[in-house]
Amino acid sequence: MNSLLSSLAISMRQNRGFYGALFLLSAIYLIYNILHPRGFSSAVFVQNANESVAIVFVAMAQTIPVLMGGLDLSVGAVMTLASCIASVLVNGSPLQIVFGMIVTLASGTAFGFANGLIIVYGRLQPIIATLATGAIAMGLALFIRPKPGGDIDGDLNWALTNSLWDFVDTYQLFDPDALWFQPIAWIPTPFLIIIVVAVVVWIPFRRTVTGRTIYAIGSAEGPAYMSGLPINRAKIAAFTLSGFFASCGGLYLAIQTASGNADITQAGAYTLNSIAAVVLGGTSLLGGIGGAIGSLIGALILRVISFYFRILSIDPLLQPLVEGLVLLAAVSLGAIGVLRVKNRLDLFR
Repeated sequence: MNSLLSSLAISMRQNRGFYGALFLLSAIYLIYNILHPRGFSSAVFVQNANESVAIVFVAMAQTIPVLMGGLDLSVGAVMTLASCIASVLVNGSPLQIVFGMIVTLASGTAFGFANGLIIVYGRLQPIIATLATGAIAMGLALFIRPKPGGDIDGDLNWALTNSLWDFVDTYQLFDPDALWFQPIAWIPTPFLIIIVVAVVVWIPFRRTVTGRTIYAIGSAEGPAYMSGLPINRAKIAAFTLSGFFASCGGLYLAIQTASGNADITQAGAYTLNSIAAVVLGGTSLLGGIGGAIGSLIGALILRVISFYFRILSIDPLLQPLVEGLVLLAAVSLGAIGVLRVKNRLDLFR
C-alpha cells in the first residue's frame, strides 16, 4: 500500500499538468451537473459526449506535433475535409458504409503523411508547411461540398450518437434489456469511441521506438539524432498519426450532423481550440512532455466551459470572448514554461 501511494505521489509530481487538468475537469463537470436540471442523467451524458468528440480528436491530433516542439495548423482543415468526404461516401449498404469510413480515415491519414514528407524532405518549419497544406485541404473540402449537405446512413447516425443501449438495439446484436447489460447500457457510445481509439492507437504507439523518438525530438533533437534514433521516420509518423486523429474527428462530425460543411471559420476555431486543449492537458509547448490523453482532458475542459453558457443563460455573443480568454490563458501558461526554461539556459551561457 505504501509503495502504491509512493508511486502515485511520484507520478503526480512528474505529471502535475495532467493531474491538475483532471482535477479541474472533475470539479467543473460536477458543478455543471449539479446546476443542470437533468444533471447526472444518461441523456445529459450522451449530449455532452456528442458535442465533445470532434474537439477531442482534433486536440489529440495537435498533440503529436507539439510533442516535437512544433504546431500543426492544418488539423481543423483536415477534419473538415474528412467530414466532407464522409458526407458523400458513408451511406448505402453496410459494405459501402464501411468502405466510405475507411476511405475517409485513409484520406486524412494520407494528408498527414504528405505533411510529414513536406516538412522532412522540404526542410520547412511545421507551422509554415501546415498553414499552406491546411489551405489546400480547405480548397478540396469546398470542391467536394460547395454548400452544406450530404447523406449519412440514418442507422449509423442514431447508433453512434446515443447510448450503448441504442447501439445494440439498432443493430440487434442481442437483447439490450438483458440484465447483465444494464449496468453499462447507459454509457454514451461517443465516449466509448474515444476510449477505444486512445487505447488501441495512441497507447501502443507511444511505447514504440517511433513513439519514444517523438518525445526525444521534443526534448533535444540534436542528441536524439546523435543517438541514432530514426528522426525522419518519427516526424513523418507523427504527422501521419495527426492526420488520422483529425480524420476521426471529421468522420464523427459528419455522422453526428448527418452532413458535411466546408466551413473555413469552423476549421480555424477547431485548430485554435486544439492548441488550447493541448496546453490545458499538460503538454509543454517546448515538446517532450505530455501526451494525447492529457489533451483529451484539456479538450473536455474547453467543452464543459461552453456547456455553462446554456445552463446559466449567458448571452451566446459572449461565448467567443470567454473562449478567447481561456485560449489566451492556456497558451500563456505554456509560454511561461518556455520562458522559464530559456531563462535557466541563459545561466549557462
